Amino acid sequence: MNKLGLIIKREYLAKVRNKSFVIMTFLSPILMVGMVVLIAYLTKINDSETRVIGILNESSFYSSDFASTEALSFVVFRDLNLSEAKDSVINQNFYGLLYLPEGNTAEEVAKQAYFYSKDAPNSGITARLDGIFRDRLRQQRLTELGVTAEEFASIDSEFQLKTETFEGQQNLKGINELKAFIGGGFGYLIMMFIIIYGGFVMRSVIEEKTSRIIEVIISSVKPFQLMMGKIIGTSLAGLTQFAIWIFSATLLLFTVMSFLGLETSAFQSASVLPGGTVSELSSMGSDISEMQLYANELFQIP
Repeated sequence: MNKLGLIIKREYLAKVRNKSFVIMTFLSPILMVGMVVLIAYLTKINDSETRVIGILNESSFYSSDFASTEALSFVVFRDLNLSEAKDSVINQNFYGLLYLPEGNTAEEVAKQAYFYSKDAPNSGITARLDGIFRDRLRQQRLTELGVTAEEFASIDSEFQLKTETFEGQQNLKGINELKAFIGGGFGYLIMMFIIIYGGFVMRSVIEEKTSRIIEVIISSVKPFQLMMGKIIGTSLAGLTQFAIWIFSATLLLFTVMSFLGLETSAFQSASVLPGGTVSELSSMGSDISEMQLYANELFQIP
C-alpha cells in the first residue's frame, strides 16, 4: 500500500510540476473569459443598436400598427414605387424594407407582404414583424365574429394541470428535462475527462517504457499497483486542474461582468461553446506545439 501511495504521489507531482500543466492551468481560464467577454460585449452592442426599417404601404391597412421602439425604428415612404423605395433603403443604409401591396382585406395584404434586406434578417426582427401581423389579423377576425378584445382575453386563459405522485408529493414541472440536461452535461465532462487524462496515462506509460525505467519499477512493485498509481495520480492532477479552472473562471467572469456592466444572460449564451473548446484544447496538449496541432485539426476549413 505504501508503494501505491508513492506511485500516486510521483505521478501527481510529475503532472502538476510540469511547466505546460501550470501554464495552461492558469492560462485557460483567462482565454475562456476573454472569449466569453468578447462575445458578450459584441452581443450587447448588437442588441443596443437601433435598426431602421423602411415601410412602403400601398394598402389602406396597417397604417398605425408599426410603432417605433428603442431597438427598432420604422420610416414610412410615400409617393414611391417599390424600386425607388429599395434604392432609398440602400442609400440610407436602412436595415430593410417592408412592402405591403394593395389588397381588399388585411389578411390578403399580409399574405402578399414582403420584407427585403441585404442579408438574412435577424430572427428577432422577423418575429417582431410576424407578431404585428398576427395581432392585427386576430383583432380583425374577432371584430368580424363580434367578439371584443376584452371578451377574448377573458376566454383565452392559461391552465396548468396539477400533478402529484401516488404518495401525495407535488411534481415539479420540467424536472425531467432538467435531469436530462444535467445528466448530459456531466456525461460530456466524464467522457472528456476519460479521453484527455486517459491519454496522459498512456503517454506516461510510453515514456517510461521508452526510457526502460519500467523494467526497474516492475521489479519492485506489482504491475497492478503501477497502473493504479498512474491512473489515480493522473486523475487527481486532472481534478486539481478542473477545480482551479472552475474557481478562477467563475471569479474572473463575475469580476469582469461587474466591471463592464454586462448582464448575466449575455455570459450564459456566450460561454458554452468557447469555454468548452478552450478548456478541452488546453488539456489535450502536453505542450504548446501539441496543443497547436489539436487546434489545427479542430478548426481546419475543409
